[in-house]
Amino acid sequence: MKLQLQLLIPLILSLIKGYSQSIEDTKNTSLANQTFLERTEFKIAYSGSIFWNNGLNFGTEYLLKETIKVKNRRGSQRTNSHQFLLNGNLGFTTNFATSTDTGVFTNYGITWRRTNKKGKQFSIEFNPLGYYRSFLPETYKVSGDNVKKVFLPGRGYYAPSISVGIGKQRKNKKITRRYFNINFMLRTPYNAGALPSFNFQYGYRFNFKKKKKNEKID
Repeated sequence: MKLQLQLLIPLILSLIKGYSQSIEDTKNTSLANQTFLERTEFKIAYSGSIFWNNGLNFGTEYLLKETIKVKNRRGSQRTNSHQFLLNGNLGFTTNFATSTDTGVFTNYGITWRRTNKKGKQFSIEFNPLGYYRSFLPETYKVSGDNVKKVFLPGRGYYAPSISVGIGKQRKNKKITRRYFNINFMLRTPYNAGALPSFNFQYGYRFNFKKKKKNEKID
């Protein structure tokens, strides 16, 4: 029994030491004193795919909550920030070769973003509110004995979407981040079901925040 205790006590002490070295300190960032522009960023990105459709995406993000997590591991500190943001997007896409997949879309939702101490970011964006309006090439319809040109041919769809992305933060810059997202959108009703579509976005975020005098430029 004594031998077992002698072997067990060092093991328990090592586990306690390892746990104490990885204790996590969590605190919420105070946003009460920040103005609307200080909490808001704008973004612009290429949106689509290289081969069959191309377009632009414009958006904005508003910071709702930010949590800073500090972990002590083996004598060094590891700091990560976790943010929740409201986002809205407006985009345009087309197939320049055939003009058969032209559309305008808008969506709104929430973004979760994690940033490590090196500025590397991972984000998930969920947009349950989405609308896509397609535009077809010149189209005609038969009405009785007459053939008429259709005004703005195409139709609208409910179009929720989800994006997963990575990025890089640029501190104390007007262009604050660059990012790359893979986006999945579902257009419905489409014929008898739904039409899934994938595209990617590569772009930049920027803000109109006034630089404070005591801020250092990297």
